Formats: sequence, structure tokens, C-alpha cells
Amino acid sequence: MSGSKLNIAVFVGGTSPEREVSKSSGKAIYRAINSLGYKCVLIDPAYGTFQPETDEEFFSSKDFGEITNENLIKTVKSELLDNIDLVFLALHGKCGEDGIIQSLLELKGVKYTGSGVLSSTIAMDKDFSKIIFQKNNVNTPSWFTIDKKFNRDEVVRIINSKFGYPVIIKPNDQGSTIGLSIVKKDEGIFKSIETAFQYSDLTMIEEYIPGREMTVAILEDKPLPVLEIIPKDGFYNYESKYTEGMSEYIVPAEIPNDVFKNLQEQAVKAFRSLRCKIYGRVDFRLNEDNIPYCLEVNTLPGMTSTSLVPKMAKIIGTSFEELIDKIIRYSVDGKK
Repeated sequence: MSGSKLNIAVFVGGTSPEREVSKSSGKAIYRAINSLGYKCVLIDPAYGTFQPETDEEFFSSKDFGEITNENLIKTVKSELLDNIDLVFLALHGKCGEDGIIQSLLELKGVKYTGSGVLSSTIAMDKDFSKIIFQKNNVNTPSWFTIDKKFNRDEVVRIINSKFGYPVIIKPNDQGSTIGLSIVKKDEGIFKSIETAFQYSDLTMIEEYIPGREMTVAILEDKPLPVLEIIPKDGFYNYESKYTEGMSEYIVPAEIPNDVFKNLQEQAVKAFRSLRCKIYGRVDFRLNEDNIPYCLEVNTLPGMTSTSLVPKMAKIIGTSFEELIDKIIRYSVDGKK
């Protein structure tokens, strides 16, 4: 099937707190798909059957209709996907990256980009991911999780006995460091836990690994060059990720060759352990002894022309448009 005959729908926006990030990814993906010569339409599943009339409205920070999770079902059931060969998922976060939209598309019989239902669900659940990492010899920071019935004294006791301070407190199933805090002493724990519970019914308390921020993209089961992230404020939070000039990116990362290869090997192992497919990004902390600690696998990473996966692809000579084309073709060929 040639590009000119392939009908693609780009899913953008969605209902998660990462809605605006999704619009940035979707805009870049949509432009690339058009430049490649594919037939392409935009769909925001958060709106249901009543979609915006112009491209500008799709990417506007203003909403043009009621946004509900129920609309995701209405969108997929509707005629909007008639004659669509592939949905390119530019969604991020809950109901976009966690297997829900993937399940609906599979029931509809429509192919989509990225990992399948099970992989998407597990990768979004940080607790389950880390359990699987441990079973597959992927090094990951120590952690424990709590629900909303947690005992305060017990949380403090576990932190002090298990790994001490500082600790990372974050929602179990959110992306883009939304709801994440670094806590350096007992007094800051419970405010950070309250913040995390605003986004998830389960909160993860994780060992903080001093060191450097590293990430490795995977494309068709192969690792791309390691990229180092250097946030200007020392912590790669939401602001550092999405504010221009707040972080520096070095690719390939300036680390010893054996450390470089080990990071790539650990990335592939983590990716495969969750049965992920097509493409993704695996995030690490590299400690002072150059030991990598896997944090998570991102099954639908940011995909603007300046996002991390395109930066790594560019180093090996793959342009943004070529990267998008490869993802499309791998997905259409049924390599999920």
C-alpha cells in the first residue's frame, strides 16, 4: 500500500492532564504525515462525533466542545473511522497511553501506532512495570506503593528503613512528571502524597537516585543513541520538559562506551520485558558509579520535531518525517 493511498487519522488531545502536550505532538505528526503524501485527518476523541471544523481549532488551547471519557467510545463507534487504515496515536497519559483507546480501536478493527493493549496498560502502571523489570534483571530504584487508606506512621517508618531521604513521590499512572515531588525530609511527605493522589488512586514512593538523567529510544526493537538530559534547575520536571531553554540535551551522551552499551541493552530488555512494540522511550537515572536505574517505559513519547525521540533519531540520520514514516509502515505491516 503506497503512502498516497493510505488513509491516516491522527488522534490528538484526549482527556488526560497531558492534553496540551498531546496537541503539540499531534501538530508535528500531522504536518509530517501531510508532507509525506499520506491522506490524513485530525480527530480529537475527547469531543466524540462533533469535531472541530479547522486545524487551528484542533490545536488551540481553547476547547470547542464537552470533553468526556464517554466521548472516546462515541468517537471510535462513529463513522469518523470509516475507511481509515491507521490511527496515529498522538495521545499522552490516561485514556490515551494506558491501553483504553487501544482496546477500543482493536474492537473496532482499526490498526494503530505503538504498543498493544497489554503492554500499554502495564507500562502506564509504574508499580507493575517495576515488578516486571525486577523479574527480567532490569535494574530499577527501590519503591513501595500506598493507597488512600495509608497509615502515616507506617509510611515514615518504611521510608527510613528502606532507603531514606530524599525520596520521589508520584502518581502510579501518570506521565510528564505530573504530580511528582522530590521530598527531602519527613515534613514534606504528606503534602506531596496529597498532590500525587489528585492524579491517581495509587501513589508510588521511590528511592531517589543521585546522578544523571538518561534516556534511550527504541525503534523497531533496536536502541537509538543514548541521550543525556541536563535540566537547568537540577530536576527534570514538567516545566523543564516543556519550557524552551530549561534543559540541555546531549546526544550521543558523553559517557564511557561500556556504560553507553549497557544503557542500550537495559533499554531493550525493559522494552521487551513489557512486550512493547514499534517504538518507545526508556528513561533512566545513571548514578555516580555509572550504574543505570530504569524508571519507566514510555509507549507514546512526545513527538514534536524537538522531542527526545526525534533528537536521537536525527543523530543516526533519520529526519522527523522519516521517523514518522517508519512508525507508520511498521504499524501497517502488522508488526504489533
